[in-house]
Amino acid sequence: MIVFRSFGKRYGTHRAVEALELAVGAGEVVALLGPNGSGKTTSLKAAAGLITPTSGEVLVGDPGRPARDPSARGVLSFLPQRVAFPESLTGREVLEFYRALRGAAASRVDEVLKFAALNGSGGRAVGLYSGGMVQRLGLAVAMLPEAPVLLLDEPTAALDPEGLCAFYGLVTRRRGEGKTVLFTSHHLGDVERLADRFAILVEGRLVALLTARELQDRLSERGVMRLRLSSRPFGLLERVRQVAPLSQWAADELIVPGGASGRPLVLDLVRSAGVEIRGLTAEEGRLDSLYRELVLDHR
Repeated sequence: MIVFRSFGKRYGTHRAVEALELAVGAGEVVALLGPNGSGKTTSLKAAAGLITPTSGEVLVGDPGRPARDPSARGVLSFLPQRVAFPESLTGREVLEFYRALRGAAASRVDEVLKFAALNGSGGRAVGLYSGGMVQRLGLAVAMLPEAPVLLLDEPTAALDPEGLCAFYGLVTRRRGEGKTVLFTSHHLGDVERLADRFAILVEGRLVALLTARELQDRLSERGVMRLRLSSRPFGLLERVRQVAPLSQWAADELIVPGGASGRPLVLDLVRSAGVEIRGLTAEEGRLDSLYRELVLDHR
């Protein structure tokens, strides 16, 4: 539904994106991650047909058509990073305007007001809305056309708890309907919760593309188990290192890095040594630390 083929974009001598290869299928949710200036918004705008590629192409829909082709506009809906609406209009009036513009059914206004948790505020002027409510109104506008492709640029940046619930529901619903969602975010919790795949951009280049399963495997490898023991039996560390080579003592704690699959064997080794386990904690690797590693490795 969205295909970047050697997509590149330059502004003068500045390289925003270079040779991006990425395909997002129907019913798939993909998150674009990366530090500021990494090319996330540029890529999203290219998919929305708002910028012209310097090289390569971006195709949208099925069958794929160039994103800049006017016919591609009808198959997508785009929520920009910053949304603004005339403050004198009510939320309902804003939605009626965009509904007419996109040719959506009249019933969609009430539906999206309810879905975005704005059904009690549709008659209020936008100038009286909080920042979170304005962002929710932006989500409601993006939801009006039931387009097969949804593009969202930092959709949770200013959302309040009600807005977050609406956003999570929107993405889950679109995936269930077999539609395509491509979004950017700096909130890694949202990414872990929603995305099927994670594309990480650094300085305009795609440096990693991980499925949810691959991400979990990578995070598991960065996990650690800590065992507080009654003593430090001779030879125990050497035996544990045959299972988890990076294990080490820290005072009365045995630190065992690695995935969860090897932990039962380590516990068996500890018990067979006749030592008492006085405390045990285990944690998996964190997405933010993996993300930082990937970014730093490619800078």
